[in-house]
Amino acid sequence: MTGEMSPIDKAKYASARRAADYVEDGMKIGLGTGSTAALMVKRLGERVREEGLKIQGVPTSSTTAELARSEGISVITLDEARWLDLTIDGADEFDANLNLIKGGGGAHLQEKIVATASDQMIVIADAAKAVETLGAFPLPVEVLQFGGLTTAALIEETLVGLDVLGREVVQRMHGDAPFVTDEGNHILDLHLKRIGDARQLSLVLNQIPGVVENGLFIDICDTVVIGHGDGKVEIRDINTGTITEETGENAESENLFSDI
Repeated sequence: MTGEMSPIDKAKYASARRAADYVEDGMKIGLGTGSTAALMVKRLGERVREEGLKIQGVPTSSTTAELARSEGISVITLDEARWLDLTIDGADEFDANLNLIKGGGGAHLQEKIVATASDQMIVIADAAKAVETLGAFPLPVEVLQFGGLTTAALIEETLVGLDVLGREVVQRMHGDAPFVTDEGNHILDLHLKRIGDARQLSLVLNQIPGVVENGLFIDICDTVVIGHGDGKVEIRDINTGTITEETGENAESENLFSDI
């Protein structure tokens, strides 16, 4: 299937391709989950085949693991890797301090474990993911299936005392059944609209019995590579405080998302 890519798809392609340039021979890489991360994995597969790039990848989901293997990337577990040079992943939102909301694809537990076991985390995103304040995107919270309704009620009660604009807690569904993560857990999506203190919220949520992990990534991301519809990329580095712009490589007319 072919066709012209949308501006957002072109932006994702630009950010994914540029981020793949950070990967060097011999690295152990955390491989993110989602449509933009999938493009990055496919680009790394190209480099493996065309350049002889030798890397080992630690996927953050079963879907990414399957894609990486199909692209010829050597896949290992995090326990085998022990520590990673770099993780590249997408995000649902990021703010000026490069704090993130992740978990729209339901893989934020593995994504956070892998990212925090890395020397560096690079996020790839289109410009629409940049926000002044986190919270417009529903915050995913992974919870145990046991006592799920009780956990949801405890979260609702806890939110009353926190600086958020909305407090709706919704169980994520997959068709007619609750969504189940790779770890066999459920996800509650918190429709908060605006998060006044993301650090406090993250800490408080993870103290609630039944909560496994939330989708707030605080002080984990080092660099965001932002793609634009014209192929340009903007790179924001929190460690150096720099923002650079580069003219990227335009995607071909074939719709690269057709098989993702």
